Amino acid sequence: MAIDHIHLSQQAKDQLVRLKRITGLTTWNTLCRWALCKSLAEASAPPSKKIPADSNIEMSWRVFAGADSDIYFALLQERCLRDGLPTDPDTVAEQFRLHLHRGIAHLASNKGIAGIDGLVALALEHDPCSVR
Repeated sequence: MAIDHIHLSQQAKDQLVRLKRITGLTTWNTLCRWALCKSLAEASAPPSKKIPADSNIEMSWRVFAGADSDIYFALLQERCLRDGLPTDPDTVAEQFRLHLHRGIAHLASNKGIAGIDGLVALALEHDPCSVR
């Protein structure tokens, strides 16, 4: 597995600080899990771009994914396949970084999130049984 550590951009850090304040969630990894799932649920692939690792926020894959690391990695591999990308470790790691940052940006810009209930409502908007 090529995902050892996650190093976030300063912009993502600032967005997470705001999200922590409005949701009451106290850990980076919980918000990052929500962000990843938000991005993975979108139909389009995240744009390929260089994302700076210019913040002091870093976490290990183990901290990010916890006991569900195999599930998150499998979700990323499946998404790579759906987007016509290879599933080699480097591609999966790059897609993880792109999805994570896109998801953080989407959560931070969503005015409907005014607390933890806003995150839950956002999750309930997506029908997990629908096929795209």
